[in-house]
Amino acid sequence: MKTILVTGGVGFIGSNFIIHFLENNPSVRLVNLDLLTYAGNPHNVKEVEKHERYVFVKGDICDRNLVDSLFTQYEISGVIHFAAESHVDNSISGPEAFIRTNINGTFTLLDVARKHWLNAPFEVKPGSEGKRFLHISTDEVYGTLGKEGLFTETTAYAPNSPYSASKASSDLLVRSYHHTYGLNVVTTNCSNNYGPKQHKEKLIPTIIRKALSGQPIPIYGDGMNVRDWLYVLDHAKGIELAFKKGRSGETYNIGGRNERTNLQIVDTICSLLDKEKPSASGKSYKDQITFVKDRAGHDKRYAIDATKIETELGWKAEENFETGIVKTVQWYLQNQN
Repeated sequence: MKTILVTGGVGFIGSNFIIHFLENNPSVRLVNLDLLTYAGNPHNVKEVEKHERYVFVKGDICDRNLVDSLFTQYEISGVIHFAAESHVDNSISGPEAFIRTNINGTFTLLDVARKHWLNAPFEVKPGSEGKRFLHISTDEVYGTLGKEGLFTETTAYAPNSPYSASKASSDLLVRSYHHTYGLNVVTTNCSNNYGPKQHKEKLIPTIIRKALSGQPIPIYGDGMNVRDWLYVLDHAKGIELAFKKGRSGETYNIGGRNERTNLQIVDTICSLLDKEKPSASGKSYKDQITFVKDRAGHDKRYAIDATKIETELGWKAEENFETGIVKTVQWYLQNQN
């Protein structure tokens, strides 16, 4: 049985991926390496915690000895690398953790994979043919767009926050290990994800949480920042395809083709909550919307051109924002803490 190492698998995207992948790949075992920082929630993988093909290991991707021991113990045949510090506001107030995890952690994983899978540059060890390292990244590495245009896989990197700079650095490390050593790598860059199990600090969970608790709903600046929204299960399916069928050394952008301003997002969610769980005051949740000082270095617009993964690998987002946000709001209503 093949064993794949998943990093950061109790986080939002990683946990959704693990549950999907285990169900759809009965001949694969997953080893989930996660440090259980504030962004990781073991409850996110409760559906599979006793699954016979699932192993959880609490640990740090920067711990080379641990990573090396996992490769040896489980004969790791693939890595799907989610683990990252990803909260932009936190990267502004405390950037050091982002450099450590996103850059040094990615380097550790790459270098251990190189040691176990290659004898020398471009010389694959017998039995390691086809072993692959998939790196999950973000569209934020590309910087910001004007009113027109889309990010493609050839868009120049122009990160504007410590978070996006650390992810851009990790992307370039992955690229270098392919071109220098011949390591079999694929990188995916995604747009903003949403859906069940997202960390409470992110925009959509924050809107829902603040609305239901009767607190002001904070929106940065004028609320006109634009993001392309991707339902998390669609992203998981794209990652699976890229891991199985993507071309070695290539990058695939995964986006939902669902551009919305933050004002549109909060308006849609408040309208859904007004219908699904009306406020005891009888007022619309929209009355709680409050504009706050804009985030430092706040990029104006992101939007992804997903043509490459759509045409090469046959991926297509199944949810549009209108269907995905209904599922998301209903999940949070059913899973309030």
